[in-house]
Amino acid sequence: MAVKITPEVSSRSVNRAIMAELVRLYRYSDLGERLPAYDGRKNLYTAGTLPFDAREFVVRLSDDDDGTGVPPREREYRVAIKFAARADLHHLREFIAGRQADAPQEALQVLDVVLREVANRRYVSIGRSFYSPDIRKPQRLGDGLQSWCGFYQSIRPTQMGLSLNIDMSSTAFIEPLPVIEFVAQILGKDVISRPLSDANRIKIKKALRGVKVEVTHRGNVRRKYRISGLTTQPTHELIFPIDDQMNMKSVVEYFKEMYGFTIQHPHLPCLQACKIVEGQRYTKRLNEKQITSLLKVTCRRPREQEMDILQTVQQNEYDQDPYANEFGINISEKLTSVEARVLPAPWLKYHDTGKEKECLPQVGQWNMVNKEFNSEPVIPIYSARPDQVEKALKNVYNLALNKLKGKELELLLAILPDNNGSLYGDIKRICETDLGLISQCCLTKHVFKISKQYLANVSLKINVKMGGRNTVLLDAISWRIPLVSDIPTIIFGADVTHPETGEDSSPSIAAVVASQDWPEVTKYAGLVCAQAHRQELIQDLYKTWHDPQRGTVTGGMIRELLISFRKATGQKPLRIIFYRDGVSEGQFYQVLLYELDAIRKACASLEPNYQPPVTFVVVQKRHHTRLFANNHKDRSSTDKSGNILPGTVVDSKICHPTEFDFYLCSHAGIQGTSRPAHYHVLWDENNFTADEMQTLTNNLCYTYARCTRSVSVVPPAYYAHLAAFRARFYMEPEMSENQTTPKSSTGTNGTSVKPLPAVKEKVKRVMFYC
Repeated sequence: MAVKITPEVSSRSVNRAIMAELVRLYRYSDLGERLPAYDGRKNLYTAGTLPFDAREFVVRLSDDDDGTGVPPREREYRVAIKFAARADLHHLREFIAGRQADAPQEALQVLDVVLREVANRRYVSIGRSFYSPDIRKPQRLGDGLQSWCGFYQSIRPTQMGLSLNIDMSSTAFIEPLPVIEFVAQILGKDVISRPLSDANRIKIKKALRGVKVEVTHRGNVRRKYRISGLTTQPTHELIFPIDDQMNMKSVVEYFKEMYGFTIQHPHLPCLQACKIVEGQRYTKRLNEKQITSLLKVTCRRPREQEMDILQTVQQNEYDQDPYANEFGINISEKLTSVEARVLPAPWLKYHDTGKEKECLPQVGQWNMVNKEFNSEPVIPIYSARPDQVEKALKNVYNLALNKLKGKELELLLAILPDNNGSLYGDIKRICETDLGLISQCCLTKHVFKISKQYLANVSLKINVKMGGRNTVLLDAISWRIPLVSDIPTIIFGADVTHPETGEDSSPSIAAVVASQDWPEVTKYAGLVCAQAHRQELIQDLYKTWHDPQRGTVTGGMIRELLISFRKATGQKPLRIIFYRDGVSEGQFYQVLLYELDAIRKACASLEPNYQPPVTFVVVQKRHHTRLFANNHKDRSSTDKSGNILPGTVVDSKICHPTEFDFYLCSHAGIQGTSRPAHYHVLWDENNFTADEMQTLTNNLCYTYARCTRSVSVVPPAYYAHLAAFRARFYMEPEMSENQTTPKSSTGTNGTSVKPLPAVKEKVKRVMFYC
């Protein structure tokens, strides 16, 4: 049924309150005893027909909790309900049985809305997750924030039918404190005894803007307001007119006369008589201390995580859910049992000069004993103040060049005094785009307290930054990798990172990496570009433009990396494997069609009839499927942490009804519960078997250059993510309004995007992003 509420309401919670009142008033009369499920917007679902095709109802509702501060009153709403369509459950049954290709999204949405009705009333809803301070006791994160525990819930079609996906989650909420206490936590000191400085007032203004508070000076009357700002003057200096003759009264006097309330801290702005309303999610960036605290809260061992999920399912009481019962939905309270297998770790090959030339990782890890290399610094350590970084780097660069007598500087190592993100970014930009150094490595102030293994990992990074290779798969140099070793094969990784929530103009950053050392597939060259805000399709995979001198020019990231592969190996790729990270299910085929077409055009632009077969795989890490061992103490299926063993793969029951996908946990658990990566093969012209694709992906996870562990995501996708993240450091600060805007490129939606500074050619050739 289609719903229209007049006057229009933007708040879903208010819409739900209106519909709940309508159902209370009319369910057993006009609605024919139906209990409808409502999505909070324009859709109402019923399990069967209503007694009418269209009708308008009148609902009266008090608005005493709208957050505007206006005195409460009863509002009248007109709710028009009109028959729109029937959800096609037959289509859903055919899809699950494999007789229908496209997923019936509308039918899935109906079931999802039905099972969210009770939770929407009971918990705070954020996206597909629900949160409450009652699920687990909130933990303080610092600076006026606390963590709330919650759970994710969604309906998914799988090989065994419809499944309910439940997973635990946590996020940051603003702590419901008196505003004066919140301010004290933000500033980290006593704010009662002295006035706020201008800098602190601005800091508090930013922290409080948009926060909902309730007044506490009127007894049981708790009106709610949203903070729009702070006054520049302290409270004792504030006056306002009390009548048309412009007679003035101070705020302090008004509160005393009107409410008998004596303002306790008149030297501060006017917000002490307020308390922050509970249940407000914090949407800004967390600082490092808060992130650490949140991770401690969310870090649960597999057994604890499993018990939390089972307890959540029991607490939700789906068997007593009136909406589930209305629509005939039954949910088991047991976890799904699936079959899994554990893929063996691959043998790794080190350089022949070491004592140990080959090694077999154990439980996803190995070490650098008898394999480490030593190096001497080119010049002595040089120190400089943060404001002299650029000058110092150039001095060191020139000094090194003089000492090298014509040879190129291959590495510059910078040690930072603390975790200064701005300084970190400045060094990267200067080294990689201005000076064109091969690389630099930034460590924190804990550099002298780190372990030998950490130092070994740093040396691994240094090696690949200099164009070296730490280790290769023994099967690769023995020409034994199916569908890779037989013909020249290039493996791509691609990702797009988007600006943080709240940044409404910053560009998205796309990155593509590609292997350059067939048959070893260990070294990856990388390219990055800026594109339109929140654009997921990679715009620069293939492009043409008009040049006045050369006419039509062809380029793009795929073309450049294919050319680079041929220069490095002497052969053109005859097979392409493309791992694409960061794509949501709703964008699968939009991304596939656009980017596969770009790959085709890039290949055709190099040579007539050049169309190597392509396998296109989407990699997903941000999902909510968790795998637990049947027996958490069984060491044949778990590691020391109780997590499933690295190499565990699942490709039945919980996977797509008809398509080629699998879950692979390629890493060993260190903290918390391991999250398997989800690989979905959207296009495969190379005809991989499930075993071949799973084994290749798992083995590649042992070739990650930054550590002696197998990693959770296939390295080319991991590298693309690192490169995209790295490129954000290259972005220049926004210019003021009266400055000339630099030359920009135009995205497909017409928006102007400032290009990134060009990475120097010799930097492109190595894994500078590691």
